[in-house]
Amino acid sequence: MAEEYQFIDINASGPGIVAASFDNQVAYCTASGATVTARIVTAARDLLERREPGELLDRLRSWPGAPLADALPLRLAGGIHALHLKGVEPALKAIYDDLTGIDDAEIVGAAIARHEAELLPWLDGPPQTNEAGRSSNFIAAMLWLADKGLPARFECLEIGSSAGINLMLDRYHYDLGGVQVGPEPGAMRFAPKWQGDPPPDRSFEIVSTKGCDVAPVDLTDPDQALRLKAYIWPEHSVRFERMDAAIAEAVKSRPDLVHMNAAEFVEAELAKPQAAGTTRMLMHSIVWQYVPDDQQARVTEAMEAAGANATPERPLAWVALEANRVLHIHEMAVRFWPGGAEPVVVSRAHPHGARVEWLA
Repeated sequence: MAEEYQFIDINASGPGIVAASFDNQVAYCTASGATVTARIVTAARDLLERREPGELLDRLRSWPGAPLADALPLRLAGGIHALHLKGVEPALKAIYDDLTGIDDAEIVGAAIARHEAELLPWLDGPPQTNEAGRSSNFIAAMLWLADKGLPARFECLEIGSSAGINLMLDRYHYDLGGVQVGPEPGAMRFAPKWQGDPPPDRSFEIVSTKGCDVAPVDLTDPDQALRLKAYIWPEHSVRFERMDAAIAEAVKSRPDLVHMNAAEFVEAELAKPQAAGTTRMLMHSIVWQYVPDDQQARVTEAMEAAGANATPERPLAWVALEANRVLHIHEMAVRFWPGGAEPVVVSRAHPHGARVEWLA
């Protein structure tokens, strides 16, 4: 079992890459303090290595795509966690209680054997990793853009919105290195551990939010909400509290979320008229790796074409909080038009919003 990250092309496929993806996920979980999730992934890796039989394990071993880009270990971990949350596999509780002296692989193997038909569909799509804490980064980006002279009225567009939790970012309160933003008390409060100078203290307005997802989640549906909770690492109890708060907000007023792929959504939204004195801002977090290459190219082409026609009264911005797979950190890069089309890394951030290192 690898104890450190292996530097592998995220799009790699072929012999040995499935095992490497599980090893890397264990290393990432361990480094992030997610010991229980690391145990689940390790148990699955052991079952694969021991050539345990079964349709699900065989499907993992013969994965046709790129398991790192597809987050294959987390697809399975989400399904196992859902069994635990529903209470249908009591033996899993020992692992989720982080007890020692037990055979994790035996417990996970038995759960897979008994619930294989229920677990197989979890492999069909990427994890839904909606996290409200990432909104702090988007808010900081708006402060930075306003300080650069862009109109401080933002029309926010998000791809990979999942359940639209970050589309409700104007309902939350933020303490960003001492800079206070948002309603008091707010549906949620975020005060990430801040490193570096505070962001610019500017007033701004979010005039609209709209997002898309290829498999949007309805937070008001208990079954869909449970699925989203299953992708939360159990070590992160605060994230469950945030999810409950987001569900309550969605019940009050659902986020504007449409069922579309990223390229179609961006092309359609950029084709709409933009009000003068408004900054149109595309944003996304921990989703780019799941967007197919052809759609990435279309999104980039559409943004750059729209950027070429942007004006000071109708500017365009692109805010991306995504993984740097070489350094194994998450960075927020910002591009804006006119005048600054080259991306600027303004911060490094914890993927769940616990801390922000401000670089701008």
